[in-house]
Formats: sequence, structure tokens, C-alpha cells
Amino acid sequence: MYETFLFIHSWLRWIVLVLAVLVIIKSFLGWQLKQKYGRSDNALSASFVGSLHLQLLIGLVLYFFLSPITTNAFQDFGGAMKAASIRYWAVEHIFVMILAVIVAQIGRSRSKKVSSSKKKFKTVTVFYLIALLLMLSRIPFHEAGRMFR
Repeated sequence: MYETFLFIHSWLRWIVLVLAVLVIIKSFLGWQLKQKYGRSDNALSASFVGSLHLQLLIGLVLYFFLSPITTNAFQDFGGAMKAASIRYWAVEHIFVMILAVIVAQIGRSRSKKVSSSKKKFKTVTVFYLIALLLMLSRIPFHEAGRMFR
């Protein structure tokens, strides 16, 4: 069960990242070229945030129920904080990822309240870019190499 959830979580990150890059580029161009914010823009934004929420849900299941790393960390949290690799999974990864989801959700919510297309695109660009940078700072890309071996 753990391996299945970890596999899905690992592969879903690529979908999340592709959607993030697409929506940021499209929004930046829409903002700079003064385009109209349309249904496809809204759908792309919703897809990105929805995939982020799914990724978070799978991550939370791993974190609280399935991961042997966090299970062991919870048994001796003080000791876990002294080991950088355990601290990364027990605190840093989950904290920054939750923060990224919050930032993206705030951006989505704010953009829906704005009537101007230019402001919608700008809001999406800024908030989603911040969320993407947060995610990139805590994605274990070194783990991706193992998936292809």
C-alpha cells in the first residue's frame, strides 16, 4: 500500500509541475498582452489547484498513515530533528508543500473575485509562481532518478 501511494505521489508531481508551468506562462502572457481571461484560463487554473489538492491529500495519507520514515520520526521527534534526512521528511517537505498549496489557493480565490482580466492574470501569475518556487525548493528530484532505473 505504501509503495502504491508513494508511486502515485511521485508521478503526480510531474503533472502538478507541468500544469504550474503552463498556467504561469499562459497567465503571464495574458497579463502582458492584455488578453481576455476566458474559460480555458479558468479551467487550467482549476486543474492546477485541483491537482495540488489531490497531491496534498495523497501526501497527507503517506505522512500520517503509511510512511515508515514519519512513523519512526513520530516515535522520537527530538531525535528525528537531529537527523537532516529525517527532519526533511518529517517537517520541511510537508510544511513547505502545505504552504505552497495555501498560496496557490489564495491566488485562485483572489483571482476569481477580480473582475479585470489583467488583474486576474497578474494575480494568478504572482501567486502560482510563488507556489511553484516553494514546491521546487522541497521536491526531492534525486528520488526521481530511482523511478527510471
